[in-house]
Amino acid sequence: QVQLVESGGGLVQAGGPLRLSCAASGRTFSSHAMGWFRQPPGKEREFVAAITGSGAATDYADSVKGRFTISRDNAKNTVYLQMNSLKPEDTAIYYCAANTNYRALVVTRDPRYWGQGTQVTVSS
Repeated sequence: QVQLVESGGGLVQAGGPLRLSCAASGRTFSSHAMGWFRQPPGKEREFVAAITGSGAATDYADSVKGRFTISRDNAKNTVYLQMNSLKPEDTAIYYCAANTNYRALVVTRDPRYWGQGTQVTVSS
C-alpha cells in the first residue's frame, strides 16, 4: 500500500512559478513510477508528467513541455513538480499518482495509487 500526500498548491499570478511536492509512504518508493495529473474546472482529469522509479526517464503532456519539470528524491520519498511560466489554463486540482508499471501512468493513465489533490489557481 502506498499513501500519497500532495502539498504546495495555492494562488499564483500568471507567469509565476510554483512547486508541488508529493510525499509517499512505504519502503518501496524507488520501485514506483510517479506522476502528476490535473483536473481543470468542469473538465476531465488529464495527464501532466511522469518519471520512472530511478528518475532516468520522464514524459510530459504537450501543454506543459518546456514549462514544467518533474523530479524525485528517493531518499526523501518525494516527487516534485516545478511549474514555471504558469498560465490561467493551468488552473486545476493537481493529483500525485504512483504505480509500479510506468506504462500505467503514461499510456493507460490508470495508476493504482492517488493522492487527495492540491488546488492550483493561476490568476490573469
